[in-house]
Amino acid sequence: MTAAGRSGDAALHELFDRMCAAWTAGDAAAYGDCFTEDSDYVSYDGTHARGRQAMVDNHHRLFTGVLSGSALVGRIESVRHLRPGVAVLHATGSVLMPWRSSLPERRLSRQTLVAVEEGGAWRIAALHNGRVRPVTIPGPASVPSRMSRALTATARRLGVGHPLSRR
Repeated sequence: MTAAGRSGDAALHELFDRMCAAWTAGDAAAYGDCFTEDSDYVSYDGTHARGRQAMVDNHHRLFTGVLSGSALVGRIESVRHLRPGVAVLHATGSVLMPWRSSLPERRLSRQTLVAVEEGGAWRIAALHNGRVRPVTIPGPASVPSRMSRALTATARRLGVGHPLSRR
């Protein structure tokens, strides 16, 4: 990796740390400053805030309401530069409520962030947050797989179900 790449990675880690610190301070404006004006923010529940101001307004309500006093705890897992000035980050973390001393495993989330360099500073253009809920994929011989195939065959025979299956 080049010195510029290492320097860019340090700046991206600083951006992530600044985002976590702003959350922990309950400062929606400082949190929003980590994002581009036209950013997209998808929460773990699928809510999509379009634009910095919508995201700031949502977080202000959270920071003065149900997430008052909480901390955002996380770490970057990987940084991949797509081209100069554009990077994808993957991070894990969670909201630590003030009455807890450790994070419950069920609250762990993984974030995908797209960061862009604007005027020499990195900002987040998109963030997608999803709960970490690994599931085991049933094998082809398992009961759930056999049932799915049987129901699919029945639906196709009856001409019901997914419209693409009737083409």
